[in-house]
Amino acid sequence: MSPTAASPSVLILVANGIDEVQLTEMQRALTKAGLKFCTVAPEQGLVNSWHDNAWGHYFPVDRGIGEALGSDFDALALPGGTRSALKLKQNLHTRRLINHFLDADKPVAAIGAGVGLLALGTRIGGRELAATADIVPELIAAQARISDDAVETDRNLHTTQGPE
Repeated sequence: MSPTAASPSVLILVANGIDEVQLTEMQRALTKAGLKFCTVAPEQGLVNSWHDNAWGHYFPVDRGIGEALGSDFDALALPGGTRSALKLKQNLHTRRLINHFLDADKPVAAIGAGVGLLALGTRIGGRELAATADIVPELIAAQARISDDAVETDRNLHTTQGPE
């Protein structure tokens, strides 16, 4: 599968505990924009979302994280969810995928706890990011600059504190 200008595709990286609202809003926006997307996760088959203060709906996983190649996609989306982010941080494939998109200057969009995953990447030093207070320390440790704005775009990197 090679990306083409005629059919851009987005890799959505998730794990159990993904924020249900952020994931569904992201999928809705991508569909409305006419973009194809592929949900990639460490789990096989389904991931369980987190909604409010309880487990939410299940969502299908299109491809396992170990099978996904960044070169097959045009952009990366990192929805939030504290549980999901913690699980993804423990998987070495997460770092590999994030580094591919950052190194290739492909578009990356991250929301909430998903912004914290960018600290795994090797190319966020000096980049300006919007982030929630709980993930600011790990981003600063990775030498990122933190914006005062709720939404920030730094070249190909779009970050937001919430579902905006």
